[in-house]
Amino acid sequence: MPPALLPLEGLTSIGSPALWGWTIAGIIALFALDFLITRKPHEVSMKEAIGWSVFYVALPLLFGVFLWTRYGGGTGLDYYTGYLVEKSLSVDNLFVFMMILAGFAVPKALQQRVLLIGVAGALVLRAIFIAVGATLIQSFAITFLFFGLILVATAVKVWRDAQQGHQDTDVSQMAVVKLINRFWPVAADYHGTRMTISEGGRRVLTPLAVVTLAILGTDILFAIDSVPAVYGITGDPYLVFATNAFALLGLRALYFVLEGVLSKLVHLSYGLAIILAFIGVKLVLHWAHGVWPGVPTVPTTWSLVVIVGVLAITTITSLIASRGSSEPLPLEGQHDRSGNDEPDHDEVSVER
Repeated sequence: MPPALLPLEGLTSIGSPALWGWTIAGIIALFALDFLITRKPHEVSMKEAIGWSVFYVALPLLFGVFLWTRYGGGTGLDYYTGYLVEKSLSVDNLFVFMMILAGFAVPKALQQRVLLIGVAGALVLRAIFIAVGATLIQSFAITFLFFGLILVATAVKVWRDAQQGHQDTDVSQMAVVKLINRFWPVAADYHGTRMTISEGGRRVLTPLAVVTLAILGTDILFAIDSVPAVYGITGDPYLVFATNAFALLGLRALYFVLEGVLSKLVHLSYGLAIILAFIGVKLVLHWAHGVWPGVPTVPTTWSLVVIVGVLAITTITSLIASRGSSEPLPLEGQHDRSGNDEPDHDEVSVER
């Protein structure tokens, strides 16, 4: 018999204080391990990236077995479905990370440190969004409608962005980059893992600090669609947090594995747009069912079938569409990271 479910601020949750404590401690330990690995900057080999990627995929899968065995098949199914959604969204997020790292000409040896800081920031932001979301859902049932509409709107944007192509994004137009270029002096060159240096008697940011802040800025946008998406699968805040954490933990290593492959998944964004729209509609139906009991809802099993089916179809069609293509990756453009030919004194410039 599975342990009794615990109410968490009005929500039913498997998250006992002990389970929350062990989970958070484990995540902190894994991040500490990653920081130790990236302490000495080095270029990540494919063997190293694949090894850590396998570890960070096997770990959440085994954790799902634990949840399934201890708390029942329904909880296990919710966890695996939520994890699949979050992992799929994180892969799409890698497109944006690639553009930012390429646009800022980040040296290969420093890329994993930037990614790790970005992942840590994303986890903190999502934890905040999860807590706020749980409170809102508990207090206002209409939050399901609000989350659903956010996901549908996000799906439309993702679809339009996919039609335009990821390479159209101009890093210099990011709000965080404009703000930094206006108010803080920035050094022209990278200085290892240092975020600031003393230059001309004043403290200035290094390009590494700028690109890290740019990554953290995009984390906010990622949290807006990822957290409501998994709330569309399960209302358990613990499962929402666990799926987000496990999806993010392996993102650093996965980046280096998929760096060359992502350019071939030309239809992935279309698939993710469909998934986001589907979950958005599911949330709206869930809200409507509470108001009008006759309105049908979508079971988690069907959600898993739709998500897996869409991902499989878009992956196959992407590989077919990109077969034999020998065009260079769009991320290899020879532009400076400020987006201008001759940046002025307020803008950041990096020598290639």
